[in-house]
Amino acid sequence: MNINNLKEQLGKKITLGAWIANKRSSGKIAFFQLRYGAGFIQAIALKENLGEEKYQELRHLPQETSLKVTGLIKENDREISGIELEIEDFEIISIAHDYPITPKEHGVEFLADNRHIWIRSKKQHAILTVRNQIIKSTYDFFEKEGFLKLDPPILTSSAPEGTTELFNTKYFEEEAYLSQSGQLYMEACAMAFGKVFSFGPTFRAEKSKTRRHLIEFWMIEPEMAFCNHDESLKIQEAYVNYLITNVMEKCEEQLRVLGRDLESLNNARGEFPRIKYKDAIQLLKDNGFDDIEYGDDFGSPHETFIANSYNKPVFITHWPVDIKPFYMKEDPNEPGVVLCADLIAPEGYGEIIGGSQRIDDYDKLLENIKKHELNEEAYNWYLELRKYGSVEHSGFGLGLERTVAWITGNGHVRETIPFPRLLNRLTP
Repeated sequence: MNINNLKEQLGKKITLGAWIANKRSSGKIAFFQLRYGAGFIQAIALKENLGEEKYQELRHLPQETSLKVTGLIKENDREISGIELEIEDFEIISIAHDYPITPKEHGVEFLADNRHIWIRSKKQHAILTVRNQIIKSTYDFFEKEGFLKLDPPILTSSAPEGTTELFNTKYFEEEAYLSQSGQLYMEACAMAFGKVFSFGPTFRAEKSKTRRHLIEFWMIEPEMAFCNHDESLKIQEAYVNYLITNVMEKCEEQLRVLGRDLESLNNARGEFPRIKYKDAIQLLKDNGFDDIEYGDDFGSPHETFIANSYNKPVFITHWPVDIKPFYMKEDPNEPGVVLCADLIAPEGYGEIIGGSQRIDDYDKLLENIKKHELNEEAYNWYLELRKYGSVEHSGFGLGLERTVAWITGNGHVRETIPFPRLLNRLTP
């Protein structure tokens, strides 16, 4: 039962299974924050309604005790939810003893060690609820646009961007890798079904401790046949706008719990500006970034400045060939750069989408595979896509956790996934 369902019960008596998330009391009245799975609701207990014995029993129950409460749903405009529950009776299910995460402040490592119960907190509950809405909205958007959802393998013999940052494992007598992207396989699917997307876990063996990086994260990866670079950008723009709109409509309560600047998020919607890589380099140089040169990749300070110059997501397009993967198509009208774009979120959240038009010419793709010193035999099946009915095609990947971080206004991706895998953390 979500909060909207509870609002529909206004004036009615209900029985609710819940946990005590927090409490405070005075002599004759006790206030509880109850978590009921789908959300939180304030509940009040009055001594005159429950009687002395039951009232004292209830007000002394510890945090995270589970119980069933029966009472009346009443209006309360001071609550974010707009309602509260007046308790008339209760049944204790399980008393929690010495719950470790108390209402006081706790350190990051302590909370990470207790992630299995930290996700019960109001903030974490809100973030992961928004994550769920983004996933649901993703499926809705791509179904509406005529995409088919297909699943690439997680164990692979080759990699879209080389194997230096992949987890290696034995596949019986062969070498295998945990997938860093489903892109190559989704290109094959696009040649069969036209427009496809995948949603699944990806793995990067990057020794990075920044607030933007996870070792295991989830990606949404659409691929589209008969689609050029500009058409792909339009799909990306429509998709991100759809996500923002859906979250603002369906998760307003969660965004308010998180203290998200709703005006800033609302202003991010609309047409996204585009700036070519070379112009972005010049923009940075003109504003005191002397550490950046043409041919360099952007770091966090560079991306933050560029995005904040527009106060909305911005596409950085036409990157140099030498710093992008082997499968990206060179711009025939501008040699030396590829038909690609990174979508940078404002407010310091960095790249949330990377995409490009893919090479559709067999000889050029083979040349690039050799140039990057990749195993030609491992990519033979991928080359064959260019032999049998090749067409112009494009695709992109959206990182779910960075997108959740941006939309929720959360400072670290470790809080945007139920159980994060970080450089120094494999548990819980």
